[in-house]
Amino acid sequence: MRIIAGTLRSRTLEAPAGLATRPTSDRLRETLFNVLAPRIEGAHFLDLYAGSGAVGIEALSRGAAQVVFVERAPAALKVLRSNLARLGLTEGFHVQPGSVAAYLRKARAGQAAGFDLVFLDPPYDASDEYAATLGLLGGAASGLLAPGALVIAEHRRKERLEERYGALARTRLLQQGDASLSFYRAAE
Repeated sequence: MRIIAGTLRSRTLEAPAGLATRPTSDRLRETLFNVLAPRIEGAHFLDLYAGSGAVGIEALSRGAAQVVFVERAPAALKVLRSNLARLGLTEGFHVQPGSVAAYLRKARAGQAAGFDLVFLDPPYDASDEYAATLGLLGGAASGLLAPGALVIAEHRRKERLEERYGALARTRLLQQGDASLSFYRAAE
């Protein structure tokens, strides 16, 4: 894996061993950030199920002001922290160990952060995580989102996500290989 563009362009990233974490491919990350290009500079970015941190690190490389990485798997957290250290990144991010649901429940209790962009990529085999996370972001945890925020879910091409999750409405579906990106816009 490598960083596609920005200040860290072409630098390599480690991925956790085994199949428990499935990093977003370079090609799919490039497609994602081509779409996000006009919105990334200065953005507050939330990387849920962060794994190796490839997506959030790409956001930092391209000018995001702040990235919060949320990950609970110890092996993935170790690799994420190692990637940040190897790249010499010391600011502009926060690593939040623990489950996405716990993070969103905490946010629901009043810790609104105003994220402009949210990316979620739960393990493909944990399909119930999509509905739970998108449901919270479109409902009880919507205070985390800045007005007009985009929420992007990476999922299997054959897995169909809903058109709406509370205040989130899907505005775009991109398919590439076996993966898809569903883009949701928060109500203004």
